[in-house]
Amino acid sequence: MQDILQEIVAHKRVEVERFKAELSEQEIHRRVEPLLDFTVASMSKALTTSDSGIIAEFKRKSPSKGWIKEEGQADVIPLSYQQNGAAALSILTDEHYFGGCNDFIRTARQSGVKIPVLYKNFVIDEYQLFQARLCGASAVLLIAADLSKQECKTLLHTTHELGMEVLLEMHSEAELDYAELEPDLCGINNRNLGSFVTDVENSFRLAELLPKDAVKVSESGISNPTTVRALRDAGFRGFLIGENFMKTPDPGRALCEFIENISK
Repeated sequence: MQDILQEIVAHKRVEVERFKAELSEQEIHRRVEPLLDFTVASMSKALTTSDSGIIAEFKRKSPSKGWIKEEGQADVIPLSYQQNGAAALSILTDEHYFGGCNDFIRTARQSGVKIPVLYKNFVIDEYQLFQARLCGASAVLLIAADLSKQECKTLLHTTHELGMEVLLEMHSEAELDYAELEPDLCGINNRNLGSFVTDVENSFRLAELLPKDAVKVSESGISNPTTVRALRDAGFRGFLIGENFMKTPDPGRALCEFIENISK
């Protein structure tokens, strides 16, 4: 199978250059500067103090599944997630492969979302960090498989300068040395980013190899409250869940029922 991640990153490089042509780096820096006087909600704190730890994802489409909820509205579902107990949100902002956009975060904020929001994209350029801050994100996803360790270190530093946190995603034992960069949150992706095959056992296998004090997040393929309880016992404090809610008629209600079943 073609490595989907390589295809996405190649497309992202072209896309970022187009964004820079539409809004210069100098101009986006100018627009972000006044925002730096205001703090954003901490995702790591939200997860460590939450009873559920659920990061509910607004995800309308994926490369492997196609459209999940094409009609999903950014001014409805994220707010419903907040109202139904999400500790934080993840909002897909990649347009070509995931049917998202930066405005979805802005729209969610305008609808009343106050909890932390993860800028979920394939970040390869500092420019995207400014896009994330400008649209209202609290944290940014960095993917170890996309970046050299030095690139990741540089992007992590800039993210912190912009007042946001980093969820650093790893999906294999070979990538765990990226945790030495001390991101705010360490994510284990249960989905192979080349083939998109998902196996939750990946989180259990890698958890004990992460730093003991890391705020651990399990991502992808979580569809059962029992799995969340087991992951929590293994040291995870965050659980990123998207498709399981988005494929239902009422994602917010599905989240509420899921959280109720965690505590049973």
